[in-house]
Amino acid sequence: MTNIEGGTAARGAEVAARATESGRKRGGGLPAVGALAAATFTVVTSEMLPVGLLTPIGRELRISDGTAGLTLTVTGLVAAVSAPLLTMLVGRRDRRVVLVALMGTLAAANLLAAYAPNVAVLLVARVLVGLGMGGVWAIAAGLAVRLVPARSVAAATSLIFSGVAAASVLGVPAGTFLGELGGRRTAFGAMAVVCGVVAVALAVLLPPLPEPAAVRLNGVLAVLRGAPVRTGLVLVALLVTGHFAAYTYVRPVLEEVAGAGAGQISTLLLAFGLAGLAGNFLAGAGAARSPRAALLVICGVLAGAVLLMPLLGRGAGVPGAALVVAVWGLAYGGVSVSTQTWLMAAAPGAREAASALFVAVFNGAIALGALAGGRAADGWGAVGVMWLGGALAVGALVAVGVGRAPVREVPSCPK
Repeated sequence: MTNIEGGTAARGAEVAARATESGRKRGGGLPAVGALAAATFTVVTSEMLPVGLLTPIGRELRISDGTAGLTLTVTGLVAAVSAPLLTMLVGRRDRRVVLVALMGTLAAANLLAAYAPNVAVLLVARVLVGLGMGGVWAIAAGLAVRLVPARSVAAATSLIFSGVAAASVLGVPAGTFLGELGGRRTAFGAMAVVCGVVAVALAVLLPPLPEPAAVRLNGVLAVLRGAPVRTGLVLVALLVTGHFAAYTYVRPVLEEVAGAGAGQISTLLLAFGLAGLAGNFLAGAGAARSPRAALLVICGVLAGAVLLMPLLGRGAGVPGAALVVAVWGLAYGGVSVSTQTWLMAAAPGAREAASALFVAVFNGAIALGALAGGRAADGWGAVGVMWLGGALAVGALVAVGVGRAPVREVPSCPK
């Protein structure tokens, strides 16, 4: 490391320490962490709602599954761009105020999606979802260290990211159920209400969170110089692209390969989410000790589950698919917290810049996965989607094994 880079890292750590101490003196703790978990739940549910609604959306708007999947693709692309840009544009503004404003944007976006009379208006709504999501996730992901004592940072980070898994447990299955009962308008309208409630919770429960130093473009680029950061981002790109290439089209796959009906699909998505919630906390504890070890397990298990879906789905029907879905959910539930822990350990003095890059790559990978999965679904059918997702997960496993991991693997709060 050069003297310039070392000085930059030291100044970053010093600024982060002052911000952390300020946040703790004014509040925080478990209620604030819980509000951030609710925020991650809301943004991920908003983003993923079309997964369980692909069939109703296609039926109501008279479009193919691949075209309906663009509602996920556009959201991921916008979130990927907005995460670093919004982080820089908000400068030193109070992060509590910024988060509340972004949640309000999500509420408006879901209302527009509920109204949308055609796919063009729906895509505009999904652009707004991407704006809100990218900003919320980039800011919320690194706030645990400013809200709780150092000994509780790992557990608080897992709790914040439990909102991601809870979105699969409650949000996506509930949206699927509401879509079956009242159509996609009912599902998007209910999500708008949830966004409004979470915005109020953030305003009430978060302490003031002014940022002592604004994130600058040169700071974001400086983070990219670290080999462990680059390895982490490659890993995220491969693993998340592979997962979403397959998961975006999990409903058509379950229908075609395993012969699952609408009610069974809701149950299977619930099983995926419950397993994911468990995987989040298991992986959070493991990643706090060694992100590389945790991610080697996650990548291997996820790749195996996706590749086995056609075999067990056809051979054992719905029970076989249920087993694969549960194992898949257990593995994917740990992806967000483990990869975030990797990047926080790789750039301890630039948490928000690293989070912005993480969210950008993560959501770009969601968009790419949804797009690639759509092309595979339209061209190769359900089995092709699974093979594509599994191959990319294997690539992620290789990246973890041969790439550079953080030297200091256990993240800690700056003193």
